[in-house]
Amino acid sequence: MKLAYVYDAVYPWETGGVQKRVWELARRLADDHDVHWYGLHYWEGPAVIEREGVTLHGVAEPATLYVDGRRSIPEALSFAAKVARPLLAEEFDVIDCQEFPYFPAFASKLAAAVQRATLVLTWHEVWGDYWYDYLGRTGVCGRLVERATAAVPDCHLAVSERTRRDAADLGAPDPRYLPNGISMAEVEAAPVADTDVDGDVDVLFAGRLIPEKNADLLVRAMAAVRERDPDVNCTIVGEGPERERIERLVADEGLDETVTTQDFLPDYDDVLGLMKAADVLALPSEREGFGITALESLACGTPVATIDHPRNAATELVADGETGTVRDPAPDAFADGLLGAEECAPDDCVATAREYDWDRLAERADALYREVAP
Repeated sequence: MKLAYVYDAVYPWETGGVQKRVWELARRLADDHDVHWYGLHYWEGPAVIEREGVTLHGVAEPATLYVDGRRSIPEALSFAAKVARPLLAEEFDVIDCQEFPYFPAFASKLAAAVQRATLVLTWHEVWGDYWYDYLGRTGVCGRLVERATAAVPDCHLAVSERTRRDAADLGAPDPRYLPNGISMAEVEAAPVADTDVDGDVDVLFAGRLIPEKNADLLVRAMAAVRERDPDVNCTIVGEGPERERIERLVADEGLDETVTTQDFLPDYDDVLGLMKAADVLALPSEREGFGITALESLACGTPVATIDHPRNAATELVADGETGTVRDPAPDAFADGLLGAEECAPDDCVATAREYDWDRLAERADALYREVAP
């Protein structure tokens, strides 16, 4: 088969759950198929190159993806306009377009219709009413575009059961389920962080510091944890618009000796090393389309403390009392979850993560693409 993935941000020049998923599937499927990825031209040299068997097409020069913490609409429109012609220049059996930022799905539909290919739309998250939190009253425009996008593909694919249900509610007929994954070999090869240099890591937070990640709940929970066990420390790794507010909250709560903040770690092995060194990963997020950070932590043998929230799909990965804890989004409840997660067995965490190894998921993706191809 000849397969195309469409997503503007290309791994490893841009890192994130979507980029990682596309790359891990693409390079494995390239062993048996002709696989292409259409994105932005991040690399030096010609616009079309081959990397580990995957043909990368840089259809436009890199642009700013986020403005003031929000996905750039002009960039999404520009990429959608520029990806259509290169897609039309080939003949594909299946085109897998990532649902966000929506507009490229319409260009992908044009190419699929002309080529009589099957368009698969991979849903990483359905925003629904969250659009109003994101844009206020103008969020109605986002909802309309999201709903219109749901009418475009021939096949819908969701990365979590939560997203699958949300896509169905949006009008997507019979969404399939193929979760995100983890490279167990990569995780196992990563060295444990040197705590003699970095210090002990009891509770770890790793992620973008944006409002929906809810890092302020973690800080308030650590104040409650300190009352029960003053020796427990917390390391917050990440950057984002909430960074200064979180640091002020740490100072206001008198937690300077308990909670430390650290810049984003660009080396993936360093992140895994900290996860391996930690006793528990804190994931107080109110919005996770899948929860790749939780899966990475479980693969490292580190249980996860997360919260019960309708938009938090990471709860599908965490078995309460076995591979972590799921608690109400309140400081005392989350503090209880942080302390309780430490009692979970690392072997159970790793066993759960093995079910999501990319090698297994690539086999499932192969079977799905063969099934839906014309």
